[in-house]
Amino acid sequence: MKIGIIGLGLIGGSIAKAIQEKTSHQVLGYDISEVIRNRAKLVGVVDGFLEDGDPSQCDMVIVALYPAETLEYIQAQKGNFKTKSIVIDCCGIKTPICETAMELAEQYKFHFIGGHPMAGIERSGFAFSNSEMFEGATMILTPRPNEDLALMNEVSQFFRSLGFGRLQITTWQEHDRMIAYTSQLAHVVSSAYIKNDLSYKHRGFSAGSFQDMTRVAKLNEVMWTDLFLDNKCYLLEEIDELIDRLALYRDAIKNVDKDTLRTLLREGKERRQAIEEEPDFD
Repeated sequence: MKIGIIGLGLIGGSIAKAIQEKTSHQVLGYDISEVIRNRAKLVGVVDGFLEDGDPSQCDMVIVALYPAETLEYIQAQKGNFKTKSIVIDCCGIKTPICETAMELAEQYKFHFIGGHPMAGIERSGFAFSNSEMFEGATMILTPRPNEDLALMNEVSQFFRSLGFGRLQITTWQEHDRMIAYTSQLAHVVSSAYIKNDLSYKHRGFSAGSFQDMTRVAKLNEVMWTDLFLDNKCYLLEEIDELIDRLALYRDAIKNVDKDTLRTLLREGKERRQAIEEEPDFD
């Protein structure tokens, strides 16, 4: 299978490397940066390039760009995708991508499946990509409701061949609602938390808790700004709910209300224990 990778940054570069090392598929890459294209060719990550990103010879196209650029690419190339080819994006937001791309796929006779690889590091760019990025990770797929089951099985097997340990199939609305809580809210909290002036004095006073709370503050502000704003309805709900929950702790501490504070802490502990004990079905 000829697979086009559009965008050879951290995710696109890692997908290309995983395909080359773990499968027999041919990788045809494209990146706006000539330096990145040359580097990818030099180290053998791609077998060739797509002229101006033209996907017409590809059986599968994986678009690893920011949300706005992803939509821009799909709209620009809508008539060039091979009939019945599979197009998958890698954005951390799904609703605005899927609504437009699925309509174009229907019109121009290609398959579009929303995708979100749940993997990454606190750095970006091709230089930090690696073929083991997705080992044991979850790949979220948001197909159209009536997507062909044989095609979905093919796509699932492809991502498993790259090392993904779990495939999560869902709607794009549910994806965005869940990601607002499990990922985006955590990045907001981490970014706000680290801005305390005491952070400069943390050495000698911090351990795992501080590291856990601040790790994802080392984000790509351009990408995450787009993700937050594209998902603002769900994210604002999560921020407001967190503020309300924090107020309960603040009030209990302020009023020296031991019973309420113990209850709040116990409830948090029990919730954490409960989700640890949930069965994880593939």
